[in-house]
Amino acid sequence: MLTAENAEKAAGNTEKEKINRVTEAIIAGAIEVHRALGPGLLESTYEACLAAELKGRGLAVECQKLLPVIYKGTRVDCGYRIDLLVESQIVVELKSVQALDPVHEAQTLTYLRQSGCPVGLLINFNVTLLKNGLKRFVNGLPE
Repeated sequence: MLTAENAEKAAGNTEKEKINRVTEAIIAGAIEVHRALGPGLLESTYEACLAAELKGRGLAVECQKLLPVIYKGTRVDCGYRIDLLVESQIVVELKSVQALDPVHEAQTLTYLRQSGCPVGLLINFNVTLLKNGLKRFVNGLPE
């Protein structure tokens, strides 16, 4: 018997499954871009190519999405920008650096909190194998 509670859980699982599918598509797209270009280019190059790859896969992508800070209930436009916002739900922060630092993780987590998005990906393209430059963060997504 389908109860309201079961329906709510099923809807949550469906949303989680959709987010996971989109996240997988983003990672697959990033791997494709990395295979084609290799490491060592500017972050802006990877951003433009990944956006094109994801749009080609039928995903909605916003580049350099403005992210206001909410300070004590007041919206403050400080010039923060999410590199890519995919399907209005997934923050993608791109880097092309020697190594990811804790500040890069903190930045991604802050963008997740400020945007209210459930998932974030931090991707460093300046690695030999892209899987070594990937980190996934979750913000309130049911386990």
